[in-house]
Amino acid sequence: MATRERPLSPHLQVYRWQIQMATSILHRATGIFLAFGALVIAAGLLTLMMGPQAWACFSGIAAAWYGQLFLFAWTWAFAYHLCNGIRHIVQDFGHGFSIPAFVRSSWLSVFGSLVITVLVWAYVLAGGGV
Repeated sequence: MATRERPLSPHLQVYRWQIQMATSILHRATGIFLAFGALVIAAGLLTLMMGPQAWACFSGIAAAWYGQLFLFAWTWAFAYHLCNGIRHIVQDFGHGFSIPAFVRSSWLSVFGSLVITVLVWAYVLAGGGV
C-alpha cells in the first residue's frame, strides 16, 4: 500500500490570517519581549546600585536612539500584553465569545495598546524625561 503524505493538522498555510491569530501570536511574543525587558530593568537597577558612573553609562544607552526605540517597543509590548490580558480575563468570565465580539475585542486590544503607548510617551516627553 502506498502511503499518502498528508499534513498532520491544519496549519498557517491552510487558514487565512485573521486578527485573532495575530493577537494570539503577539500576546506570546510580547510576553517574551517583556521578560527580556525585565532583565534590562534589573540591569538598570544594578547599575544604579553600582554608582554614578555605571548609571551614567546605562542612562547614556537608554537616551541613545536605539535605547529610545527599545523603550518605546517595551512600552507598547507592556500596554498590549496588559490590554490583551484584560480581554482574556473578561473571556474567562464567559463574555465575548461570539465571533463579532471576539474580533472587536482583538482590535480593541491592538488600538488600546497604541493609545496607551502614545499617552505614556507624550507624558514622558512633555515632562522632559528620557
